[in-house]
Amino acid sequence: MSVGRTGPVGGAPATAPQDPFALLRSSGYLKLLVQAGLLGVPVCAVAFGFLALAHELQPLVYQDLPQALGFAGTPVWWPLPMLAVGGVLVALIIRHLPGNGGHEPADGFALGGAPALSALPGIALAALATLGCGAVLGPEAPLIALGGGLAVAAVRLLHRDLTDQAVAVVGAAGSFAAVSALLGSPLLGAFLLMEASGLGGPLLGVMLVPGLLAAGIGALIFTGLGDWTGLGTYSLTVQHVPKAADPALPEFGWALAIGVLCALTGFGVHRLSRFLKDRVARHRLPATVALALVVGALAIGFAEATGKPASELLYSGQSALGSLFGATTGYSAAALVLLVVGKGLAYCASLSCFRGGPIFPAMFIGAAGGIALAHLPGLTDTAGFAMGIGAMTVAMFRLPMTAVLLATLLLGRSGLTVMPLVIVAVVVAYVVTARLTPAPRTGAAA
Repeated sequence: MSVGRTGPVGGAPATAPQDPFALLRSSGYLKLLVQAGLLGVPVCAVAFGFLALAHELQPLVYQDLPQALGFAGTPVWWPLPMLAVGGVLVALIIRHLPGNGGHEPADGFALGGAPALSALPGIALAALATLGCGAVLGPEAPLIALGGGLAVAAVRLLHRDLTDQAVAVVGAAGSFAAVSALLGSPLLGAFLLMEASGLGGPLLGVMLVPGLLAAGIGALIFTGLGDWTGLGTYSLTVQHVPKAADPALPEFGWALAIGVLCALTGFGVHRLSRFLKDRVARHRLPATVALALVVGALAIGFAEATGKPASELLYSGQSALGSLFGATTGYSAAALVLLVVGKGLAYCASLSCFRGGPIFPAMFIGAAGGIALAHLPGLTDTAGFAMGIGAMTVAMFRLPMTAVLLATLLLGRSGLTVMPLVIVAVVVAYVVTARLTPAPRTGAAA
């Protein structure tokens, strides 16, 4: 059989392979690179303002407001009306403003392209109402949507004839810039968006370079604005991490157990949150308020049972990750178990009706579960903390590289020491989650 320019005899004409780096050598790509770098400045300024406002809302709602109303402190029942008001606001925003309030967090963490400019006010307002009232969600998903939407809208003002590929690159760059410093490292944000975006193949590097540039510039903007305003950077950090010992054989056994436990927990959270989401969609306002009250009741029950503030169970858990270390927190094993169960249920309720990012609560639940298991023989706090974060992250979002990096880079040198344990826990959770998840219903054979 001879092979010519038209391909094998009797076959279809062969198509010459496309050069994946032709775009990289073009002058248009250089212009796109410059624009991505420049966009990192205003996008990160907006992202910083959004995070600062969200950060200020939490003490305003749970500390300043009750004092202004004449209470000596925050009443134990305070989360109920605050979450109910937040639920009403989110439901009304979803119903009446364009964009559905942003991505449904119960559907997981996925990038569906940059939202339209008209959807951005609804996304921002729904997220601020969610974060301010104390629902168990984080700011990362709204930030990514706002960054991508603003970047695409700005470039479209300059270029009316953008291709779909250019729009995807610019949107990814804006998302990179917005989330650049939130996770503690631009590189970590890059890996998160790389895995979640689905950008693959030989064009992966070409597509990511503008985003990396925007993320690097964005991290500088975050740092500069934090120093200039005195507000800090709102990035994910853990201070005073105990020094980790080299992994021991019993801890590899714990890695297997933690991987399985986190896979089962993540599967349960997915199923329950999606079950609730379907019910919320039918009766948006009353169902949202009802689930908001459930979150408040869980927080109150946790506070009454443990003597801890109700805020320990509320919010995303981003700023509380560091406090899980050390004896100064006063957490017993039983209190940690109550925290994991209560926050897990509040997480399910929040995923189904509020709007926000799902990553930080998953990390917190995994970390708290790992610290609780460290009360048993053969497992240290640092190893349990890191493995819980990695395994729970991959169980919820199917992003194994990001899960390993989140768990290890967050802990600095100690994270590198326990990285082999984290990898084992992540791989086990990843495989078990895949086995638990039903295959998509399609007409074709797998």
